[in-house]
Amino acid sequence: MPKKAYEDELLRLQRELVKLQEWVRTEGVRMVIVFEGRDAAGKGGAIKRVTEYLNPRIARIAALPAPTERQRGQWYFQRYAEQLPAAGEMVLFDRSWYNRAGVEKVMGFCTDEEYWQFLHQCPTFERMLVEAGILLRKYWFSVSDVEQERRFRDRLDDPMRQWKLSPMDVESITRWEDYSRAKDEMFVYTDIPESPWNVVESDDKRRARINMIAHLLSSVPYHEVVKPAVTLPPRPEPRGYQRPPRDLQKYVFDHAAAVLAQHGQ
Repeated sequence: MPKKAYEDELLRLQRELVKLQEWVRTEGVRMVIVFEGRDAAGKGGAIKRVTEYLNPRIARIAALPAPTERQRGQWYFQRYAEQLPAAGEMVLFDRSWYNRAGVEKVMGFCTDEEYWQFLHQCPTFERMLVEAGILLRKYWFSVSDVEQERRFRDRLDDPMRQWKLSPMDVESITRWEDYSRAKDEMFVYTDIPESPWNVVESDDKRRARINMIAHLLSSVPYHEVVKPAVTLPPRPEPRGYQRPPRDLQKYVFDHAAAVLAQHGQ
């Protein structure tokens, strides 16, 4: 997708996301958006574009680390339930409870019994969320094996993004078909009418972000909230305040001046 067309449409959609946020806040809506997909499929980039202009107190990202020893002894869904939104909040799950049907299944981090119990309980768990009034949207970002490997190689050569290439990511290359089978089986059990999966083709990242955000907005019956007009009061007349001498305070080094000097400015 050409950059200009992408940026223009992205900005328009982001304006709508701000309207959606205000609707969520004023109407006391609870919204959950699940981002899943293969490694390097573009989930993180999509989340960044969704939240770029949103209030982090309203639109919160939940990206949970590996469970603690105590959490391993809890009901599997418990630590995810703790992240669910209150009234007037949106939570975006950067990976979610579906870890059990993906990486845990493929890498052997859970038992067969735990895996099948998850597939049995997950639809019930999600139906409970929907019945409680939570707006639940699930997105699966689909990337080809060729494009995934290309993105991995880009990360290898980019010191700013090497942290995004973990041993688990590397392992996903050799287990491509295992992950494919796990995803297909997961869809059989969890693609239910109450909370269907929405697949986002993401070989083209720009197109994927536009398509995902547009779909999200189209799926929610939000409307623009009329906010009371805000006016700035007149600044009061000075009442004798004197600022302390500057040399009594410690200021950060003017690095910008050094950079400009290097460029002859």
